[in-house]
Amino acid sequence: MLDNWISLIVELGSVIVLAALGILAVQFGRTRLARALEGSSATPTRRKQWHTVVQVVSWVVNASIVIVAVMMLLSRFVDIAPLLASLGVVGLALSLGAQTLIKDLIGGMLILIENQYAIGDVIQVGDIAGSVEHFTLRVTHVRSVEGKLHVVPNGEIRIVSNITRHWSRAMVDLGVAYEEDLDRVLAVLEREAAAFAQDPEVADQLIEAPSVIGPLSLGDWAVTVRVMVKTLPGKHWGVGQILRRRLLAACERERITLPYPRQEVLVRDSSMHEA
Repeated sequence: MLDNWISLIVELGSVIVLAALGILAVQFGRTRLARALEGSSATPTRRKQWHTVVQVVSWVVNASIVIVAVMMLLSRFVDIAPLLASLGVVGLALSLGAQTLIKDLIGGMLILIENQYAIGDVIQVGDIAGSVEHFTLRVTHVRSVEGKLHVVPNGEIRIVSNITRHWSRAMVDLGVAYEEDLDRVLAVLEREAAAFAQDPEVADQLIEAPSVIGPLSLGDWAVTVRVMVKTLPGKHWGVGQILRRRLLAACERERITLPYPRQEVLVRDSSMHEA
């Protein structure tokens, strides 16, 4: 009797140890692959895609190891053949009632296969925008700029905007007073844009030189002029901040008026009409 208990404990312990070793091996392989991808010559977009694939595959393998280990443990106490047969019936029933889960899994596979986005990309799904921190076949974890972590079911994603795929664009709109000479303003902005493209602080982040477009619109108190520049993926926020600062300094240096909303009130002197 004691020998049977010892044999059972040893067998159960072996299963648990093997499962733990399998999970550790998956984690080790995932880490090595991540390091290999970082040192590879692949493009940033391709590296993001493979990081996502590695994460999803490791998640599936870990889940499979746990399921197999649980089934092996159960087999020492009960006959799992009828259990497996009943699981088929239960699985059919669950599949009919878990259509949302199946839709999420199919959506996740399509996102992965089509490479719509990957870990590290900045995306917008409906009203949610942020960086993709984690991805599984069921959900996508999106971290917003406010620090909120949004868990979005993949089956709910119909239209997704990838803000950092291949390239990005920084745009700065300036409101110029109607009293200013628009041709002079455009010339000043074009000179500043050309100098900006040669700035070592941002030159390596630009794909094209900035372009000046205007007049873009005629507002109530200002003429809108736009300066835009194509940047490397995800670099448009930092480049846009520096560009705004440079354009503001150029306008101040050239004494170009950037107006603010104002309202003019005409006051009539009724005594003059009476006289």
